[in-house]
Amino acid sequence: MLKLKLPLVFIILISFVACKKEMKTDIQKDTTSSTAQGKKGGVFQFNLGQQPTTLNPLSSTDYYASVVQGYIQESLATRNIDTYEWEPVLATSWETSEDGLTFTFKLREGVKWHDGKDLTAEDIKFTFDAIMDSENKWKTAHSRPYFENFDKVVVVDKYTVQFVAKVKYFRNFSVAAGFSPVPKHIYEDLSEKNKKKLNKTLVGTGPYMLDRYRRGKDITLKANPNYWAKGTAEFEKKYNFSKVLMRFIKDGTIAITRAEKGEIDYLGLSPEEFMKKANGDRWGVEIFKKQVRNKAPSGYGYIGWNLRNPMFKSKKTRLALYHLINRQLMNEKFNFGLNDLATGPLYKRSKYANPDIKPVEYNPKKALKLLKEDGWKVGDGNILQKVIDGKPVKLSFTILEPNKEFVKNLTIFKEDALKAGVDVKIKFIEWTSFIKLLDERKFEAVRLGWSGGAIEWDPKQIWHSDFAASGSNFVGYSNPKVDKLIDEARVTLDEDKRTKILRKVYKMIADDVPYAFFFNSKFSHYAHTKRMKMEKNTYTYGIGLDYWWIQK
Repeated sequence: MLKLKLPLVFIILISFVACKKEMKTDIQKDTTSSTAQGKKGGVFQFNLGQQPTTLNPLSSTDYYASVVQGYIQESLATRNIDTYEWEPVLATSWETSEDGLTFTFKLREGVKWHDGKDLTAEDIKFTFDAIMDSENKWKTAHSRPYFENFDKVVVVDKYTVQFVAKVKYFRNFSVAAGFSPVPKHIYEDLSEKNKKKLNKTLVGTGPYMLDRYRRGKDITLKANPNYWAKGTAEFEKKYNFSKVLMRFIKDGTIAITRAEKGEIDYLGLSPEEFMKKANGDRWGVEIFKKQVRNKAPSGYGYIGWNLRNPMFKSKKTRLALYHLINRQLMNEKFNFGLNDLATGPLYKRSKYANPDIKPVEYNPKKALKLLKEDGWKVGDGNILQKVIDGKPVKLSFTILEPNKEFVKNLTIFKEDALKAGVDVKIKFIEWTSFIKLLDERKFEAVRLGWSGGAIEWDPKQIWHSDFAASGSNFVGYSNPKVDKLIDEARVTLDEDKRTKILRKVYKMIADDVPYAFFFNSKFSHYAHTKRMKMEKNTYTYGIGLDYWWIQK
């Protein structure tokens, strides 16, 4: 469903999809699109890819948890998948005060949590207070950048709640409208026993509820028999499955094989999978692959340098390392040229991305020149070294990698870097352990990705120094000028002026090289089985799986 999860989320990125017009993509035509009304029933199976680190919506940050939560939780309002206009969900109506600082939402009466208890304004207030808790007892530091402009949430009556802002912020209404509450009677209990329970359970108000969680294997959701929207015209178009089965298959080749056998109905494809692996007798007959374009924000992959490490303090060194990453070769070899090279901390199609920034080129000579200028000299074993803070330091570091599929890209970097005297080690690490090391800031470099987030860009969560200690700015990036511009942009309501400010932010971050950015996509690739029916292959702001149904 098109549910806005306010914080950006970590994702493991193999690659992103873009397509040259002249390239033949061999997309099979099929007859699965239909204007017929969707039919209820059946089990929808797809590959989530990884097991979520936790299902707790207050503390989770990864993409995999957000997908599960999207079926179970609901927000006060949601964006229409075609028009991007706000539409009622848990709130039936809303008003904004004349000064633009107070947002009053009238809650829908009769909405039940999955355990049968009523949703009330107290749940909204509790969730907000938990997020803003100064002691971070609910592990919500990653969400606070979005809510810090709000002073409080006020319970007017059982079904009326107000979000009261301290200052005007261009996304104040979006933040309030996209707010997804949790049940107070469950999440207020901070006992160790309950906290452990909440990692693997989830109670919401949405169309699906948790049915079964098999650690390391899959999650099954079942249709909510008491869903408040039953009988409405909108419900008749959506949420057509009796059950949703999410598998945890990390290996893309295995996932494709399972899809060919009919054990996965929907599967996102990397460019390599789309072009090279999604082929055979069953393709175009029993299973189909699609290439679509829509306006949904897309994410990006990167190597993040731990800027607390003396080795990465110098921008020259970071830029030199960037020049040793042959992204063009990776793109051509593994992605069939289907990606754009990223230029900075946002997808290139965004209006906030500075169009003047060019991709950092692969240039070993320039890299060596920068390293020499920065004081690195050949040492033992032909590895560069220099004295930092009175101690000899080798230019040797480990990149943590949570996805085996991307190791082949990093191996190209490793080999090229060694020729320049840089010792790069690659360590594959399981997802839960990976997130733990990020949270504890115990790493030298990491390879990861960010999801697309909202169309309206607010970079504070990742790039403001306020969130380097316990937020999403885990690499420890700090630039006072960037901080000032981010703060200024947040209170600039004029869109054109804000865009100019954020393009400056984009450029300054790109120039500081806190990440080595990989790729951006223009298209999405996916596969689906013949039994899946849909009105169209994509909507304006998303593929629209909530509107699919199973042909019986």
